[in-house]
Amino acid sequence: MIILDDTATSSENHGCAPNDRTIEMLLESGFILLDKAPGPSSHQVAAWARDLLDLDKLGHGGTLDPFATGVLPLLAGKSMRLTGKILTHDKSYIALFKLSKEVERDDVESAMKNLTGKVYNVPPEISAVRVQVRTRKISTFKILDHKENLLLTEIHCEAGTYVRTMARDLGLLLDINVELKELRRPKSGRFDLLQSVTMQQLADAIWLWKNTNDQRAILKIVHPVEELLSELPKIVVKDGAAAALSHGAPLLRPGVVSIDEGLNTGDEVVLVTIKGEAVAIANLSQSSKVIPTMTQGEVAKPNCVIMKEDTYPRSWKK
Repeated sequence: MIILDDTATSSENHGCAPNDRTIEMLLESGFILLDKAPGPSSHQVAAWARDLLDLDKLGHGGTLDPFATGVLPLLAGKSMRLTGKILTHDKSYIALFKLSKEVERDDVESAMKNLTGKVYNVPPEISAVRVQVRTRKISTFKILDHKENLLLTEIHCEAGTYVRTMARDLGLLLDINVELKELRRPKSGRFDLLQSVTMQQLADAIWLWKNTNDQRAILKIVHPVEELLSELPKIVVKDGAAAALSHGAPLLRPGVVSIDEGLNTGDEVVLVTIKGEAVAIANLSQSSKVIPTMTQGEVAKPNCVIMKEDTYPRSWKK
């Protein structure tokens, strides 16, 4: 990281480090990792959680079919603006297929190999999106267990891949019917089941918070929005710049404290305060090589503002 101002400090009277936020603050811009159970739709479990938390809105990232289980991010407040970024994370699945008749393992592996890499993945007719020809990258499609006509597999794939379509295509290659019987998502992006909670655990934590004022469980379940953005390169900004950025203004050179190295014009970055609070996602107007040589001018332009307006006081006249 390139340090441009090693004397910059942040006011203790404004803002708050992400890990020091109250549950109310977290619910204004935070997320929950749910281990979805089979039965309800992703929309339904998001609605249940929304009602339990008394929120107006609660979104979800990366829809799971009703019969499917596993990691389902629930997004609260301003973190809902990041739904598109969650949806683009790679996914991992454990899928159980039922073959209409027994097939030699070598033949199955050969067919699965043909479904690895960049492949056509047309959504099934029952899907919620428009059926159209498209491609998706399948990084891994391997056998975990194969007994008689049951096939347990592990899949690592690009977001938006339909495993039902993979079942259909596997059947076409083997000249049999292949049915997807069970599907579990152990990982979505960098989030996994170890970080996730069940709906019952979420309900219990909310009950403890609301009925006994014990916030310990719910504070472990609702994560700060910054954890969704940890993979993006960073620019640290001053308090005054954070105030302006929260109103949609561009980031100017005097407001920069430090910047990650090796960034090019147009790269997407997260702008954070000295306390580590996410202010906005922005695209660089200059490369990280050029920015240290500047004294004035635009450094980055926000494309998604996250910080609540006036979290930091304005340093300009209205």
